[in-house]
Amino acid sequence: MNASIYDELKRAIRTIPDYPKPGIQFRDITTLLGDARAFRLTVDELVRPWTDAAVSRVAGIEARGFILGGAVAHQLRAGFIPIRKKGKLPHTTVRVAYSLEYGIDEMEMHRDAVTPGERIVLVDDLIATGGTAEAAAQLLRNAGAEVLAACFIVDLPELGGSRRLREAGIPVRTLVSFEGH
Repeated sequence: MNASIYDELKRAIRTIPDYPKPGIQFRDITTLLGDARAFRLTVDELVRPWTDAAVSRVAGIEARGFILGGAVAHQLRAGFIPIRKKGKLPHTTVRVAYSLEYGIDEMEMHRDAVTPGERIVLVDDLIATGGTAEAAAQLLRNAGAEVLAACFIVDLPELGGSRRLREAGIPVRTLVSFEGH
């Protein structure tokens, strides 16, 4: 990705100080999503490495990952898998528990969402500590999928999530990075 696209995407993301708590700089992608050019550039950049990779499906993590994942799946002519918080999917599910800074949570997908051997790209808006993305990848791998990569608009490298995923054997693609939390 060239520097001018990087700069344009970074400028399209609003920073909200002290949200949801003091000291946090919340990176709000709703402004990027509302900008037709920036949204299109984002999707184009997220799919670029996978256009000839025979991607079977794109998995999106609730909720902003649904918006991005749906657009990426469309561009790749792939199916879409929603990965949601426990209790939100209507059919038989499989789940994985993962740690949060304040406890444990669970995420699910439909049991029949993945066929063993399918090639999946995982998508969400932001990678921070990596716990949610790592759990989603584990869910997909437990179902027999090959996780080709995890893709995000924003990386917060100081929190170590991208490194954590790479150490788990998952290639990571991010479009912009911000220092701090």
